Amino acid sequence: MKILDRYILSRFLFNFVSCFTILMIIFIFQAIWLFIDDLAGKGLDLWVIGKFLLYYSPSLVPTVLPFTVLLASLMTFGSLAENYEFAAMKSSGISLYRAMRSLIVFMVALGGFTFYFANSVIPKAEFKAYNLRKNIAKVKPALAISEGMFNDIEDMNIKVEKKYGEDDRMLKNVILHKKNSRGENLLVIKAKDGELISSEKSDILKLKLIDGYYYEDQKPSNPKNRDNYPHAKAKFEIYTLNMDLSQVNDVNLEDESYNTYKMYNVGELGVLIDSIEEHNSTAIHNFGDNIYKRTGITTIKRALISPDGKDSVRVKEDSLPPPAPDNDLLSLFDPEKKQRILDVARGNITNIANTVSAKKDELLRKDMVLNYYLMAMHSKYALAFACVILFFVGAPLGAIIRKGGLGLPMVVGIILFLTYHFLGMFARNYAKDASIPPILGAWLSTLVMLPLGIFLTRRATADKGVLDTDSITEPVKKFFQRFRKSEE
Repeated sequence: MKILDRYILSRFLFNFVSCFTILMIIFIFQAIWLFIDDLAGKGLDLWVIGKFLLYYSPSLVPTVLPFTVLLASLMTFGSLAENYEFAAMKSSGISLYRAMRSLIVFMVALGGFTFYFANSVIPKAEFKAYNLRKNIAKVKPALAISEGMFNDIEDMNIKVEKKYGEDDRMLKNVILHKKNSRGENLLVIKAKDGELISSEKSDILKLKLIDGYYYEDQKPSNPKNRDNYPHAKAKFEIYTLNMDLSQVNDVNLEDESYNTYKMYNVGELGVLIDSIEEHNSTAIHNFGDNIYKRTGITTIKRALISPDGKDSVRVKEDSLPPPAPDNDLLSLFDPEKKQRILDVARGNITNIANTVSAKKDELLRKDMVLNYYLMAMHSKYALAFACVILFFVGAPLGAIIRKGGLGLPMVVGIILFLTYHFLGMFARNYAKDASIPPILGAWLSTLVMLPLGIFLTRRATADKGVLDTDSITEPVKKFFQRFRKSEE
């Protein structure tokens, strides 16, 4: 039996390694296209780009590994069934469970390794990749001005219709927006032509604008006079701008000062989740106390006096008389003051309602942050279980369809994986805003595949198809046969 176990395991490992390598290459190329805007035009050497792809690759494992397990199990057991090797095993008294024994042990070990990888390697790689990407995004060569789009350089946005001439130094139809220290866009310059004079290696970018207009919004000291000073306009023949890019280009690619929820292991996430929950609970409690005091209930209680009119007393809410037309606080005031009190109360209620509405969005954002951390922690466990469960989906399904290679198994594997992947994606999106519990968002796709794996394993063990059509058609045939006999 050890020979059979080694044979099946070697066939599976060959398919597993082949599929994993091919899928990783495909997804890495997809990542290159995804981050092409961040990498292109930065003057980066191949070492920096290769290091970024190396750091980014582990984050692809949660997507590639389940697909690999599903596809490798489909191909392996489909090929064994197609070549009648399973028929030979069954004739020798070897069941499907026995044939899967070595792979079950391997999948359990792979699940444990997957959890370790997701808990230790992926957070560190995500930390390196995220920080390197952020630092790369800051790198701007002196002449990185693309045609037909706004290019953010220093505190300016520059758009050119066309670049031509030697080294693309000449510009056609230039639009420039300049921001002030507050980030306000008050200055706009339009020119028919332009020229870049400084070299690409220089830290000083000299932009010479020719034949254009200069517009600047004026901000009077009194806002009421704004209509009298709409903007200043001036025409120029030549206008020169010098931009110092030394600070922009001086970027430390090894800076690691960024952190996200994907960069922590299970232990760190547990501590952070407890801290966030405590912080959110404190924020809700403090906001409730603040709203309670703003209602004026405490002031009303202090204003209540004893029947003899001498001492101020504290009265519990349940001891206050019930409101009635002849027995309420407003009856103590004349109609004019009563109306003022009602107006003040209405204004307070409106202000409180607006405050609650604004605070609601802030509290929802806090809950969303908590949901991200909860999903990040449970996704590490769900990934390990998903590898094992998808094996029990792919292996029996391959034995049922009896097709190996990259034909039908590939089609079936893609359909099943897309179902698994999109279920997980939709569940996580719904869990972010607490439409569903965040823990369910991390586990939903795995839980959906669990009954499918049990069903397919039972069908394959009983040597039945995916769907028993006879159990559906036979009752229909018997019904019509009885109907004909009754007519006769």
